[in-house]
Amino acid sequence: MRNTSQRREQILDLLVTQGSVQVSDLVPKLGVSAVTIRTDLSALENQGLVTRSYGGATLVRTPPPEQSIRQKDTLNTGLKEHIGAAAARLVEPGDNIIIDSGTTTLHMARHLQGLDRVTVMTNGLNIAWELADTPGVELMLTGGLLRKQSLSVQGAQAEACLNVYNFDKLFLGVDGFDLQFGVTTHHEAEASLNHRMVERAKKVIVLTDASKFGRVSLHRIVLLDRVHAVITDAGISPEYREGLQRLGIEVIIAE
Repeated sequence: MRNTSQRREQILDLLVTQGSVQVSDLVPKLGVSAVTIRTDLSALENQGLVTRSYGGATLVRTPPPEQSIRQKDTLNTGLKEHIGAAAARLVEPGDNIIIDSGTTTLHMARHLQGLDRVTVMTNGLNIAWELADTPGVELMLTGGLLRKQSLSVQGAQAEACLNVYNFDKLFLGVDGFDLQFGVTTHHEAEASLNHRMVERAKKVIVLTDASKFGRVSLHRIVLLDRVHAVITDAGISPEYREGLQRLGIEVIIAE
């Protein structure tokens, strides 16, 4: 499964660079059969990333390149600050919540002051550091393997530690958000852990700036039928705002 995921990521990298690929070129490059390549292209087509053509495929949506946590921290800082503050206002005394790793969720953590009896589970080292001395917050960390790119821990141990808990709310950061294909991320293990978080929370709240709408990354976290609310900025298009409202998802514009 891991090899399959890595191979499909390679195909997407080539599509981003070239715009299209041919099965006959991919077979020697990736060292697998033509049948395997066609299966990969069909899977990518099902995710809305490519359009199949005779003998190959062309790119439909360019997945945004993954950036390190330090690079992300410099992007859209003002928007993230407003989104994080709006998210923090949804936390009530006595809540048990999950805060996913990320930079927008970090801004949320910075606003969790003056609360009482709030328990926070997180897989983000930066978020744990931010909340380490916050009065009124009991902090829990998932176990797992550290991914330095995102300063998050993930893997089987991280997923297993969630199994014995139930949470009121999950505050989830994403790399891509599409009306058809749901919320996505770049990394397979991260997507798997995020999916487990969704399963353990009564309410799922996605934090994203409007630049993520219409983007699709390789690994889907969950379809939108599991999302209850989206906190974003005023840059959201009418199409997306109306689409989310049709799905029964609350749209909160952070200002």
